[in-house]
Amino acid sequence: MNENKWGILYCPKGGILNNPQRRWERIEKALDEQGIVFDKIQSESMGSVDRLVNMMIANGYKTIVVVGGDSALNDAVNCLMLCEKEVRDSIVLGVIPNGMMNDFAHFWGFDEGEIEQTIAWLKARRVRKIDLGCIRYKNKKNENCHRYFLNCVNVGLIAAIMNLRRQTRHIFGSRTLSFIFSFILLIFQRMEYAMRIKINTDEIKRKVMTVCVGNASGYGQTPNAVPYNGLLDVSVVYHPEMTQLFEGIYLFLKGKFLNHRSVHPYRTKEIKFEEVEHALVGVDGRLMSGAPVGDFRIVVEQEVIHFLIPS
Repeated sequence: MNENKWGILYCPKGGILNNPQRRWERIEKALDEQGIVFDKIQSESMGSVDRLVNMMIANGYKTIVVVGGDSALNDAVNCLMLCEKEVRDSIVLGVIPNGMMNDFAHFWGFDEGEIEQTIAWLKARRVRKIDLGCIRYKNKKNENCHRYFLNCVNVGLIAAIMNLRRQTRHIFGSRTLSFIFSFILLIFQRMEYAMRIKINTDEIKRKVMTVCVGNASGYGQTPNAVPYNGLLDVSVVYHPEMTQLFEGIYLFLKGKFLNHRSVHPYRTKEIKFEEVEHALVGVDGRLMSGAPVGDFRIVVEQEVIHFLIPS
């Protein structure tokens, strides 16, 4: 294996307005113009990402670039975290945003429309070791499980909305339209859940609308979080009045989510959910396939992945 050769995993984006073949042709042209040697594999479905990333790792690729969104990146880092540390430390992960949601790429300044600039940045090979969050829980079989995340874990209403956003963007192909439609569907969702949460020395025992635990910007809910300080940002949102709810949506869209009176921010290395009343749990914008049973906790693991960032 030529260690300079990139392994590229192309995850085509759905939606009626998207043309995956034309998108790839533009990416391929930019790669060739930059003189990058690469092998490309295309994922057939969401479930194939794990298998293909593991295949790239086994075949010795030292630079793995995911052309996809937050879900594909999440699968990739979870594959890397299954490797021995020596193997994982020899691999650098990069992203060309191409998914339904690309918030982790946006955190670093990558943009879907700036393919040529993104590839030039990746070629410059500026590497940063980044943190991952990790949710540790038991499944229905009482087995100890865990899942790593780059962006955030949502518990409660926003997990349901993020799931709606993902599904509607598959239909609309538009970030803005899917987000607006998801908020319209909000009126049909359950609005609050009884929770008991421990954060640092604080214990929260009350009805809560949603909790976001962010390793990065958390889809706007933890805007001050960064994946390199060894800490998680947490936003706990109590159930506001209807007028405050619309104010909250406005502040969310304006990037001033923490200014809302119902939002209570924290910063911690660990958060424990000792009781969660039938709330949905989403990891990096996707609902967990095997939801936690009983209590669970979320921690941060510092500087565990090598990631390509803009120069």
